[in-house]
Amino acid sequence: MNLKLKDLVASSLGLEEGDISLEIPEKEEFGDYTTNLAMQIFGDPKKLKKLPLRSFDFKNPQELASKISEILSQNKELMHFVSKIEVKKPGFINFWLKDDTLFNNLISISKEKYDYGSSQIGVGKRVVIDYSSPNIAKQFSIGHLRSTIIGHALYNIYQFLGYRTIGDNHLGDWGTQFGKLIYMLRRYQLNSLDVKTLEELYVKFHKLAEKDKTGEMEFQARIWFSKLEKGDKIARLTWQKCRQISLKEFNRIYDLLGVSFDYMLGESHYQSEMKSMLKDKKLLSVLEEGENGAKIIRLDEFGIKTPLMFLKSDGATTYAARDLACLRYRMKRFQPHIIIYEVGQEQALHFKQVFAAARKLGIVPPEVILYHTRHGLYLSSSGRKFSTRKGGAVNLEEVLREAIAKARKIIESSATSRNLSEAEIERVSTDVGIGAIKYFDLKHSVGSDIVFDWKKILALEGNSGPYIQYTFARAFSVLSKAKEEGIDFEKETYLSSFDLDNQEKNIIRQVFHFGEIIQKSAVEFAPNILCDYLFTLSQKYNSFYGKYPILKEKDLQKRFLRLKLTEATSWVLRNGLRLLGIEVIEKM
Repeated sequence: MNLKLKDLVASSLGLEEGDISLEIPEKEEFGDYTTNLAMQIFGDPKKLKKLPLRSFDFKNPQELASKISEILSQNKELMHFVSKIEVKKPGFINFWLKDDTLFNNLISISKEKYDYGSSQIGVGKRVVIDYSSPNIAKQFSIGHLRSTIIGHALYNIYQFLGYRTIGDNHLGDWGTQFGKLIYMLRRYQLNSLDVKTLEELYVKFHKLAEKDKTGEMEFQARIWFSKLEKGDKIARLTWQKCRQISLKEFNRIYDLLGVSFDYMLGESHYQSEMKSMLKDKKLLSVLEEGENGAKIIRLDEFGIKTPLMFLKSDGATTYAARDLACLRYRMKRFQPHIIIYEVGQEQALHFKQVFAAARKLGIVPPEVILYHTRHGLYLSSSGRKFSTRKGGAVNLEEVLREAIAKARKIIESSATSRNLSEAEIERVSTDVGIGAIKYFDLKHSVGSDIVFDWKKILALEGNSGPYIQYTFARAFSVLSKAKEEGIDFEKETYLSSFDLDNQEKNIIRQVFHFGEIIQKSAVEFAPNILCDYLFTLSQKYNSFYGKYPILKEKDLQKRFLRLKLTEATSWVLRNGLRLLGIEVIEKM
């Protein structure tokens, strides 16, 4: 509807659709849509000349807004959907949709069900989303949570909008850290290995290296990585063993989180692409020798003073070089229109350099969008970043298991558990616990840091995943009882307009905007927008549920409408939670 209204507003005023911005007001008293168009074009002679106005003599934006409102009110097609257009200081133009428009949307939800809110705007376009990307030989820590969960939510959202979506877990399975690990494994000759042991060796390396005044350990680590890149048999076998152990562990955590990928192509996958790049004439023409014999690419024309280091002085590839090889591979294989890197903000400079170098080398053409989400970090209670290198990371599986255990205690203490089998209690506990963790993360803006606080993370009340899951379960229960009583609320029928209470109308208006919220979440790469929307809908439905009878309503038309409101709420919550990667629960 937003696009339809924008088109009608633009055509009425002789403007381009891109000139019009329609937003959903935060407060219901400002209508279903609002625009600050008058304030944008006031004092802009070029745009004013396009308007069908006799005079340009307006004292302020509000006068211009009033004139625009008059013009729009004369468009019969526009007024077929809109019941009222109103101007508010200092020049906002607010639109109210007709009740029939809102009622018809309830019927659409009944028809579309799982597809409600979806769109075809992405058809014919491909998006690659790079997310999770843990390092081999390290346990999953709380630090991996944001990239994994935000990236998977963005994957779901873009797919729901019709994009051909490719999810790639870009594993950190190459680099100098593996030289360090191989050195330690050769030094201690351990027979029994798991991810925890490998991480302990990595931590131990740095503690020993700090005491090594000669620098011999760091030197030997670089030697071993150089051997690994050159295909040394011992180095390769050791690396492969570390990779296999790690992947087995990672997949177990992904299964618990309910997260999946189309590809798990680590840095090592791009070795052949790297070799091909090193023969590229354009690359060779821009490579310069930097300090200590390293090969660099200068990016001054992009406003980046720090050059990108492409090769180290010993000829070993850098992280940036491997990311460029990865970009080259993705462009050739997937031909994407958008590439999203769901990676922490501490790598902001790195991606600025990589994106600029990719443009300079012609790897990525200007029309392809490269976007780094720059998510915030989980911080300790003292405000410090968790560090695997220093052995201070919080184990992610411990957090997940604790959340499930806490959810189980609450479920077992409630009356609901009496109607659940042991298997159902275990499933609901897992879905509630994991849902609480995911929602807590996703409800924060992507760029914000989150202080790791057990009480807040595991809270099962208020603005939380369990609250929204509970709201869905409540709506689902009402609909189930209606079916048991033989009430057909899914039938297609004309919903005639009658006076609605504000709480009823606010739900109709809220579910109407679901598709636009999904699109906004995609455009702004921000699942928290969807979280805010679902929480608001849950609040509105629970308030409505507490005030009005539904199944006991004697007026059949009102009962039918309230069941349609409940049905619409259940589908929107179901679809919204699914996009966030959170399970819906029918009994809770």
